[in-house]
Amino acid sequence: MSESEISSAGLDPRRRRILFRAHHRGMREMDILFGKFADAHIATMSDQELTDFERLLEDATDRDVFMWLTDEAPVFPAFDTSIFHRLKAHHTHVSRLDL
Repeated sequence: MSESEISSAGLDPRRRRILFRAHHRGMREMDILFGKFADAHIATMSDQELTDFERLLEDATDRDVFMWLTDEAPVFPAFDTSIFHRLKAHHTHVSRLDL
């Protein structure tokens, strides 16, 4: 599990819950990918983006999301949202990922 790089003190309960969940997926690599994205964007996500991010966190498997992020498989239509595209754009794979 990864640790959040931001404080959740100023966030509303829904955002705090999502931030915690983003850092506690179960698979360390996904904790880092989701967690770093959430740290950077959770405070500014719209209600719809929060809903889509929650659905991605709760309903998509780690394996599927990883394959979508690495273009090994097409994104399921239900998860092909603007928030997924922001998540993917956030992780450019240009530099080493520090695990």
